[in-house]
Amino acid sequence: MLTKEELLKQPKENYMNEEQLEFFRQLLLKQKQEIINGIKETEQLLQNQEREADENDRATLEEERWLELRIRERESKLLRKIDEALRRIDEGEYGYCEDTGEEIGLERLLVRPTATLSIEAKQRRESIEKAYSDS
Repeated sequence: MLTKEELLKQPKENYMNEEQLEFFRQLLLKQKQEIINGIKETEQLLQNQEREADENDRATLEEERWLELRIRERESKLLRKIDEALRRIDEGEYGYCEDTGEEIGLERLLVRPTATLSIEAKQRRESIEKAYSDS
């Protein structure tokens, strides 16, 4: 499998070849497994925690639980995006902007492997959203 450095050194005409697709598939699968492991750890932690007798300890514990659940909620949304990216790899659509059909770019995909928009398309969408929210 390619390393990140080897991936970035490949010629532009190799964009989303078999090796690159496999690199991103493995990256996404690794992220997915890390999230699943984290969710399992949280579930076990919440099941195993005993009720604290001290009121201050209970309040602190509740705050920690709330934060942990918020993190896991965000990660569960990321899981859906990872599954969608894996589907795009299988269907040959991965790495291309859903708005323009242009290449998203290796650098952007390394930072955000679930990206579906090129930087330009993302900025355009954000500008439109901002214009409507300012109204």
